[in-house]
Amino acid sequence: MDPGQSAVLPTVREALRTLSSSEDGDCILSTLGSLKRYLGGAESPAPPGEQEEFARRHFSDVLRCLVGRLSPGWLELLPDGQLEDLWASFFLEGPADQAFLVLMESIEGAASPSFRLMKTAQLLARFLRAGRMAAVMEGQCRQRAGPAFPPLQDALLSKAVGLPDHLGNRLRRENLEPFLPQNYFPLLGEEIVRVLQALVDSLRGGWDCSVSFLSQVLGKACVHGRQKEILGVLVPRLTALTRANCLWQRVCWRLVECVPDRAMEALLTGLVEAALGPEVLSRLLGNLVMKSKKAQFVMTRKILFLQYRYSTPMLQSLLGYLAMDSQRRPLLIQVLKELLETWGSSSAIRHASLPQQCYVSKAVLICLAHLGEAELRDSREDLLASLMAGVKSRLDSSLPAVRRLGMTVAEVASTRIHPEGPPLRFQYEEDELSRELLALAAPPPAADSPSEASLAVAPVAAETTDRGSADRGIPQARPEGTGSDLDSDDELVPYDMSGDRELKSGKTPAYVRDCVEALTSSEDWERWEAALRALEGLIIRSPAAAREVSVELAKVLLHLEEKTSVVGFEGLRQRALVAVVVTDPVPVAEYLTSQFYALNFSLRQRMDILDVLTLAAQELSRPGRLPKTPQCGSPSPASQPSSTQASAWRAVVEERIRSKTRRFTQGSARRGPDASPNEFNLVAGYFFFPLIRHFDRPLVTFDLLGEDQLVLGRLVHTLGALMYLAVNTTVAVAMGKALLEFVWTLRFHGDAYVRRGLLSAVSSILLSVPAERLLADLPDELLEAQPWLADVAEQDPDEDCRVLAVKALLLLEKLKGTLLPLSSS
Repeated sequence: MDPGQSAVLPTVREALRTLSSSEDGDCILSTLGSLKRYLGGAESPAPPGEQEEFARRHFSDVLRCLVGRLSPGWLELLPDGQLEDLWASFFLEGPADQAFLVLMESIEGAASPSFRLMKTAQLLARFLRAGRMAAVMEGQCRQRAGPAFPPLQDALLSKAVGLPDHLGNRLRRENLEPFLPQNYFPLLGEEIVRVLQALVDSLRGGWDCSVSFLSQVLGKACVHGRQKEILGVLVPRLTALTRANCLWQRVCWRLVECVPDRAMEALLTGLVEAALGPEVLSRLLGNLVMKSKKAQFVMTRKILFLQYRYSTPMLQSLLGYLAMDSQRRPLLIQVLKELLETWGSSSAIRHASLPQQCYVSKAVLICLAHLGEAELRDSREDLLASLMAGVKSRLDSSLPAVRRLGMTVAEVASTRIHPEGPPLRFQYEEDELSRELLALAAPPPAADSPSEASLAVAPVAAETTDRGSADRGIPQARPEGTGSDLDSDDELVPYDMSGDRELKSGKTPAYVRDCVEALTSSEDWERWEAALRALEGLIIRSPAAAREVSVELAKVLLHLEEKTSVVGFEGLRQRALVAVVVTDPVPVAEYLTSQFYALNFSLRQRMDILDVLTLAAQELSRPGRLPKTPQCGSPSPASQPSSTQASAWRAVVEERIRSKTRRFTQGSARRGPDASPNEFNLVAGYFFFPLIRHFDRPLVTFDLLGEDQLVLGRLVHTLGALMYLAVNTTVAVAMGKALLEFVWTLRFHGDAYVRRGLLSAVSSILLSVPAERLLADLPDELLEAQPWLADVAEQDPDEDCRVLAVKALLLLEKLKGTLLPLSSS
């Protein structure tokens, strides 16, 4: 046995006996002083060999003995807190890893609540504030670990990362501020930076060290969901330290490479979110994606294809990181191929939600912005094939947002992939998303960081502003030949022509039959336009005359084509058709519904029929319906002054009568609308049942269950609207039963627009059919619909479908809630 060891062991044994049993303060003070010699804190410290032996074999036993004696009476054996300060110094000055483990062990074993628990927790808070956690991690980084992970490091890792959870479970409501997660993990990030600084200094001095333990701590903290707290401190510090220091960059690369595979995804997603641009990400990660298969899978597959919750700047950072190094650029090309394959897949378009499709589209455009023409040339055929397939599938979609997304991406991508060929051009209304996509397609700025780019743009903007203000404030010199002495018409006051009206050579038709004749056989285009503008007003003012030619008029309007550039042609035609249907509902509705499934009609005409029937049903079901004021364009010059004068003198007479009338009681100033029957009640069946009758019979040019899913979606929405407008009508029960069977047939349709209409139709049934009749006539259908609605609310890829399913479920539960009290009573 070594002499140094034999000298330490008896001393420690005697000190432990004294500390365990003595109640003499002076004796305890001298005993602790003799032990402190082995920590190097006394005036005459022990030899280095004895200090090492004490720290390795006996220090933990001494700490456990000190924790075991902790009590209010024991600390008061010496005045002025001398014993408590000496007791705490052993934990704050000795080996940090053992002190930390003993403190955590004592906290977990102490009774709650107790004096020992609170004192130990307060000491642990002092331990953290003193920076001892950095000493714990630095000590593990300077050890030469074997091939297996040491049990001591495993225990330290678990306690260091799980400290907020352990302390929160033990202290509960009396938890201390340093132990809260929002305070502890930023502190842990600061300690990691301190340890890394010490390791960099050691490497400069030629000493070996390892960052494996720091990688384990960082990865485990990210797995626990604390990326934002710890990386929010770590990334800005490392960004500044690695800006111009190659040694710091290599240390950071090694730090990330040593993270275990199970924690790689959590760390990388947090780093990509926290890093300010691809340059920072490249400095922190290096070529990690080329060295780690797990990192490559996360960066090129999982973040891009399996998740879509990340922001656009994060996508730009990730794909810009792949584009910044020549070794990583082949990965970017491969990512673009896979992204376009997914973008062009018809199955992905049907089953992916709109936000996910937007996410993939943004990634495609960002990749194209980073790649050059030479890099795209080798894969041009495959990329164009995927692009064209995606464009076709999106243009066939019933959702305007999906079609607009396909057109925007196709325009930009076709120009970048095949610049020599003819560019694709579409007509669509720009929205916020399309403008964002077009901005992403622009090449990235040459500045090193976003801040530098903004600084580069700022002087130009300031110069433009100054120049503009100078242009406004300083008179400019006039060019020659513009002097006031030359002949000019600039000083002539323009004549006011705001009240002028265009002179019409043709005469406005005065009868409905004249309008029909003008629309069918007239070659006078001014008369044709005048007839179209006057038709709605004539139908409303002369309903009897309109009924005589209602079906013929509906046929003319349905086939009417715009022969001249008439402003608002579609609106004039639609309002006239609606007026015809409202004036003579039964025969005109029968004609329109029969033509919906007829041959030789375009999809636009079929959708016009659905729109007209919906608007007419809405007008017929309006309570207290009065004759609608015709919107027949601008009134004629002859009629406008007389109508203005008539309304003026009526207003004057009414005001004089009101001022000279004496009233003894002040009643309601306005009468409510007179009660009137729902005019849609008698004709609802003529609107509804012919539309639902032949939906499953394909025609040569019309297949609702095939390619014409846009019209099917409009049909489903129309049927739901008609069902809703038929509330409290006698035919509502039969309509609801037929519509529910229709919904049940198409409930698994692949198009999101159709599914939205089906779910809206279910809500219309629940709102329009009386609750008693629903449960009496449709109990089996409602029972089958409930699990289907629940499944749609949980798993449907379209967000609007999920929302509509939840609303329908709430209506169904409300229906059950209203009927249960009635059945119990």
